Amino acid sequence: MSAIEVGELRIDPSVNPAVLDTGSWDFDAASAPFANLNEEQLSTLERVGSNPEMVRQSVIDLDERVRIFPGSYARSGGAHWFLAENSDDGQRVLLEVAVDATEKQLGENGAVDHQIGAYNVRVHPTDANTLNSYFRHINPEQGPRALGGVPRLGIGVRHSTFMWPGVWRAMHHGSFSANAIQNSVRELHRLETLTSGAPSGENYQFSFGTISAGHTGSTFEGLWTYGALSALSDSTTPRYGADADHIQVKRGKDGLARAKSYLDAARYYSFYTLDVSDVLNYPAAWEFSSAESARLFEEAVPSKGLRQDILAYHGKSRWFFGQTYRLDEAQIGRFVGKYWHALDEIEQLVSYLESIRDGVPFDLELSIDETPPEIPTFDAITTEAELLFLMLEIKRRSIPVTHLAPNFGIEKNTDYRGPDGLPGLEHRFHRLYLLSSELGFFLDCHSGDDLSRETRCAIGRATSGRIHFKVSPSLQVWFGETLYDMYPDRFEWWWNDTIKWVREEAERGSTFAIDCLREFERSENPRPHPKHELFVHYNFATVGRRAPDGSFENRHRFYDLSNEFAREFTKRMTKRLVSIAGDVFQHPC
Repeated sequence: MSAIEVGELRIDPSVNPAVLDTGSWDFDAASAPFANLNEEQLSTLERVGSNPEMVRQSVIDLDERVRIFPGSYARSGGAHWFLAENSDDGQRVLLEVAVDATEKQLGENGAVDHQIGAYNVRVHPTDANTLNSYFRHINPEQGPRALGGVPRLGIGVRHSTFMWPGVWRAMHHGSFSANAIQNSVRELHRLETLTSGAPSGENYQFSFGTISAGHTGSTFEGLWTYGALSALSDSTTPRYGADADHIQVKRGKDGLARAKSYLDAARYYSFYTLDVSDVLNYPAAWEFSSAESARLFEEAVPSKGLRQDILAYHGKSRWFFGQTYRLDEAQIGRFVGKYWHALDEIEQLVSYLESIRDGVPFDLELSIDETPPEIPTFDAITTEAELLFLMLEIKRRSIPVTHLAPNFGIEKNTDYRGPDGLPGLEHRFHRLYLLSSELGFFLDCHSGDDLSRETRCAIGRATSGRIHFKVSPSLQVWFGETLYDMYPDRFEWWWNDTIKWVREEAERGSTFAIDCLREFERSENPRPHPKHELFVHYNFATVGRRAPDGSFENRHRFYDLSNEFAREFTKRMTKRLVSIAGDVFQHPC
């Protein structure tokens, strides 16, 4: 497949998946082989829906150019529907087959019609708009959807198409649900950024530092599209959602507009994580002066009548799991000072989100688990009183938040290291879990893949396995481990690029980079290896790096790997994700 141009972006989609918002980027070529199908082949498709053995097959090759994914079968409007693939170039289309003429259930989307004997065949493109319409009106069980209060993993798929087969297998074998399409503004671009040739920009990564935004090279639109196509092609019919993770409300006059632009890009996702960590007034919660608490309250809420209403609402005594909770006036003032501005902005974002969702349900997480660089993690751990205030205020404002990610003291890149130890963490999780359950909220835990098995089990025990547990960076490390074992030369190239960047960061004064280099150089085995902390923390930088003209420098090297590699990586992914899910949801240790 040769490169194509989309605006300022020049890309070969066959080795750069999850970038474009379509699986049929050259629809004329993608749909051409379907005109040559015959009645016998189409009659085979008619039998799929009534034959469970056929549905469970991975693929059916109708001829040397057309492949059908029988697990995608759906029937609607008198027609049989399938996801199909043009074997020439890997493009995918939706195939609609009927004996009688059918109405256009997906509207005008550029579909191509063929009359083949007694059959009406309609070939649809797999752009994001068409897929969204397909999942809404034809096959809702196989698309990403809001899962509500269902325990699940959140799986950040940094290598997209290589990762999803293992994700679906793990979900099937481990019998768990997941937000299996998940990445954040740190990992993803808006497609418009790439097609306009705009620079990537920078973002702050919690407990790490400043990084290049969109470092996977994927886009919000492309990740959703390719994830949905991957799920549709799988025979296991996973129950999954799509999480637009860490949509950050940043400081400054453009913070809200920027967040809205990401919501536009993620309009078809089913789960939204709104991260207000950067705009919280942290010092307000540490204020011990009653007079200062009153000042914070008045500054945030100038109306005396509204302040009295807020005091009356939050100051009530409440009885939860055998304990009385009552917020006093000073506490209310401090929490208003910390959260008021952020909640105002959340209301605006939710109103905007509802306007573009067209009535389709979604899950909504409010994330306060991370802190900006000047705020130490353990100075901002969420207390029971603070979580109670936040939940009550969300309810008072009727904000449709379903999930909350408090600051439990979990940090990226390390196991739990709080001074209260693992017993303290388990106690904190349990208390916040009980409180949130009483008020109808579901708890989320981020950075779960940095935690040991013992810590995962402790969290599972504390929440009875009823938690949304997110993992992401370690999946890319597993990718590196598989590459190291199967293609050591390719891994060494990745290593050399990584360590070059770490050295540049160290020269710019990064103490974290300096420490990683020192640890590597003093190790017993100072040679390229995926388990070195240097690689674990810095491997991401190579993948989506862009040249001055906006093109990807390296991304194709991570997607032109063999089927043998894909099978081995799927096996490893399946085993590890099933293990993580078992620790959290069954907590055997």
